[in-house]
Amino acid sequence: MQRLVELVSYSDDVDSTDSATASARLRDFLAGAAVSADGRLPPERDLAARLGVSRSDLRKALAELEAEGVIWRHVGKGTFVGARPVDTVADVAALTRRTNPSEVMQARLTIEPEMARLAALHATSTDIAELRGCIARSRQAETWRQYEAWDNRFHRAVGEATGNALLLGLLDTLTAVRRAVTWGRLRYNPVRPDPAHHSFEEHEAIVAAIADRDAAAAAVAMRTHIRSVERNLLARMNRGND
Repeated sequence: MQRLVELVSYSDDVDSTDSATASARLRDFLAGAAVSADGRLPPERDLAARLGVSRSDLRKALAELEAEGVIWRHVGKGTFVGARPVDTVADVAALTRRTNPSEVMQARLTIEPEMARLAALHATSTDIAELRGCIARSRQAETWRQYEAWDNRFHRAVGEATGNALLLGLLDTLTAVRRAVTWGRLRYNPVRPDPAHHSFEEHEAIVAAIADRDAAAAAVAMRTHIRSVERNLLARMNRGND
């Protein structure tokens, strides 16, 4: 009841508010309000009336909170509590502009070993056959572009083998950013990968651990592989700076 009285009383002083007041009231509302299951806030007109602020000041407050990642807005759908989900080409492009190859590798080291561990626990025989097929096709690649396509497919197949749709979605976003940030800038391409390229043997180790249901070994093998990729990436970056 007290909360309702506070919100109703706001309507008495709309003309005296400013964007700072609107921001404070909006933060207070978010802290105590019960939002819908999808996190959607009331329409702008209704929210302004409930907070007792003008719509122009409310828009400024919404923009401030959106910049902080407290809310996000989707044109035509409304305003939602939380950070904007990464689900469009524009979002990936924005991430690409804000990150760098080193951060990409840190993210991979955080996510992919755990995915390999889960794959060892949940992979089906079909999943394992797919992983082995990716390795075979990557070895047969005639160009780096072909190799990288099968390398991407291999890592996604590991993600699929986890049986976790959310992790797979995170991996897809990471892969999209990785391809734009890392390989788009730094690859010095020979015609095709050397037969002794480190990834071939490292991929085999990952699949062997998954097939053996050895979760710890799968995580270690994936971490070892990502570390090798990181070392080669740093070497290319250093050559590019020479």
